[in-house]
Amino acid sequence: MRWPAKAAVALGVAVLVASTGYAVTASGTEQEPLGPGVITVEVGIDQSRFDIGSLRVQQGTLVELVVRNDDPIDHELVVGTPEVHERHRDGSERRHPPVPGEVSVAPGATAMTYYEFTEAGSVTYACHLPGHEAYGMRGTIEVVLAG
Repeated sequence: MRWPAKAAVALGVAVLVASTGYAVTASGTEQEPLGPGVITVEVGIDQSRFDIGSLRVQQGTLVELVVRNDDPIDHELVVGTPEVHERHRDGSERRHPPVPGEVSVAPGATAMTYYEFTEAGSVTYACHLPGHEAYGMRGTIEVVLAG
């Protein structure tokens, strides 16, 4: 590969990493956690799976979650404490008003919610529509101490 092409590839990777604030290196090691401040994370849903992957944020970070549903069925993204998830597990709330950490996403649509990660530890996200969580639509976000 010639020098200009190598420089263009390196610049493209640098822009991608800088714009997302999160990436995994070629060796598979994690980069620094996202934050602090306000950041945006794009969340895709395809074949009833979230594509968040391993997400780490600093305590005190406000994350705007932009959720794109590429499935032909409804989904939701609920982020929060075990108590929040327990209230949603019965699947009786098919739609969510725009409140922090909860959003419904129609087929082929994009929706947004936000969540402030105030305490270190792990925070669960899931889709609680009937059968979706059991199918695997859940995960955790690691929250690390700021600094």
